[in-house]
Amino acid sequence: MHKKVTNLKHSKIANDLMSYIYDNIETDINLDQLSYDMHISKCHLHKLFKEQMGTAIYETIKSIRLQKASNILITNKYSTITEVSNMCGYSSQTSFIRAFKQRFGQTPKYWRKGGYKEYSDKLFDEVEQKESSIDFSSLEQGLVKVVPRMAYYIRQRGYSPNYKQTWEKMIAWIYTNGIKQYEQIGIYHDNPTITPLEDCRYVACVVPRDEELNLVNTNLPALEIQECLCVTFKIEGKHQDILNLIQWVYHEWLPNSGYETITIPSYMIFETNHFVKEDGVFKGIYHVPVKYV
Repeated sequence: MHKKVTNLKHSKIANDLMSYIYDNIETDINLDQLSYDMHISKCHLHKLFKEQMGTAIYETIKSIRLQKASNILITNKYSTITEVSNMCGYSSQTSFIRAFKQRFGQTPKYWRKGGYKEYSDKLFDEVEQKESSIDFSSLEQGLVKVVPRMAYYIRQRGYSPNYKQTWEKMIAWIYTNGIKQYEQIGIYHDNPTITPLEDCRYVACVVPRDEELNLVNTNLPALEIQECLCVTFKIEGKHQDILNLIQWVYHEWLPNSGYETITIPSYMIFETNHFVKEDGVFKGIYHVPVKYV
């Protein structure tokens, strides 16, 4: 029992830190201050984070910054290289260019001019990628101001159609707590066309909507769905259609839309969730956080 309690505590600390990193990726993340605020030694924080997440803290921060930058360079054609590096938490353009070239084998300038297509094509050649029959340009679009709300979640590494167990755990948690009204949300932290599927980070979330909520099981960590402006796409399909939609949005739609992306990740609000349906079909509204240029 003691071991389980300790593991839950460590899991919460690691998940809270991961959420903090994502929410503050544009800032200078001070681990000394964070460990002090969490009442834990910096050394122990490093150790338990790696045990829970499988990667070191600084490695994780660097990876998230570069993944965000690689997307922004594609979508935000009016932002300078310096502005992109600042948006992703780099203190100097020189250090950003060096880190980017080390990660992607290209300079940010070359990447922006079309090098990302070469990288993406090479990545796609290494995996079996099915084309979608959906004409994404014909999807019903909208523009919404998202209201902040708390979500309970399970974090996963890798975009996989095999999330059934994760979502079954989420549904079991819903039933255990007697929640009648709720949203199911899948958060996609990475662009699968420029990040290997096994390295993409996914979060399965539930937002309770009951007016009176009395949680009897609060073992799941919580995060805030942040307030932002989102372009939405209403879609029905299967798992692969989501991955193809993300590619289309970031590589084709956004660069010509008059909007620019921000560091908040995109997500799907499921009306029906393919991970808990036998036919594997979902209905949902894909949200892309943006700013007007």
